Amino acid sequence: MNKSQSADVPLVIGHRGSCGYRPENTLISFALAVELGADFVEMDVVPSADGVLVVRHDADLSDSTDVAARPEFAERRRTATIDGADVDGWFADDFTVAEIRTLRAVERHPDLRRHSARYDGQPVPTFAETLTWLAQLATEAGRPIGVYVEPKHPTYYRSIGKPVEDLLVKDLAAAGRDRADSPTFVQSFEIDPLHRVASMTEVRRVQLMGSGHGPYDRTAAGDPLLYSEMTTPSGLRRIAEYAVGIGPNKEMVLATDRTGQLAGLTGLVPAAHEAGLFVHPYTFRDENKYLAEPYRRGTDPSARGDGAAECEAFLRAGVDGLFTDFVDSAMAARAAWLRPERVLTSV
Repeated sequence: MNKSQSADVPLVIGHRGSCGYRPENTLISFALAVELGADFVEMDVVPSADGVLVVRHDADLSDSTDVAARPEFAERRRTATIDGADVDGWFADDFTVAEIRTLRAVERHPDLRRHSARYDGQPVPTFAETLTWLAQLATEAGRPIGVYVEPKHPTYYRSIGKPVEDLLVKDLAAAGRDRADSPTFVQSFEIDPLHRVASMTEVRRVQLMGSGHGPYDRTAAGDPLLYSEMTTPSGLRRIAEYAVGIGPNKEMVLATDRTGQLAGLTGLVPAAHEAGLFVHPYTFRDENKYLAEPYRRGTDPSARGDGAAECEAFLRAGVDGLFTDFVDSAMAARAAWLRPERVLTSV
């Protein structure tokens, strides 16, 4: 195992905060994640027109803000080709940060997460503001709060002259989070951006992995590399040359079949550990819609199932951390899994 992560106590990573309860990537979502005990909070960043990173999951602001209801911005709607797909909407890089500050965050899944939607209306934070906010929360909590950040669509942004990795490293340096021992991870589904980050800073890097396709930067360059090839022993060894861990889709660790039944472990965790990489799968959610069949409760897709039990199954499989929308469920799973003699590992 890489010394940056202990196999004894897996990390609980608040995905976009604790976005099962609050609109994603907002300060109140991050604060709740910390209050519930998360070791790290995860967030996504995109650049504004004037080169300021804002905390949003998508280049398109339509799903996570009220921009579509703002008549003053109606003419900004357009179609952009991002990561090979045409996207219609309102894009962060067409708005100054001052304009983005006038928008309000909304729940991405209001039908599924009606409770969270009651907190609509939060401001859209910049990345620098969020880092300052988390430093304050860490002081109040009396413990370090780790940051797990993904610069979104790096190939796209580089193609339009907005290298998101450069902006990210600048903000991390200003916050004192750019060292190898900082409680910080930079993650990406692409490969070259992680190499570029490595050339600028010692901050630790994590290779994200999906299923059924490959890193877009390689696809755009004509390389047919698939994530499945990156999970082979030789592929994992190559990742270990530039990253300390992997963040795979959870079904790449514990697969399910077409009916939602568990189909068994894939062997990815021991293979990654053999290569010296930790494994932080994503994303754990409590709603029946997202759970494997054994953990569902009832037939309502929006009803809460036994998310803690699913998390615990992955902890038993040897993962080193979990990305979760429901921090309290992951914390309960970790508490149930831990033996009394184990001690928490510093982030």
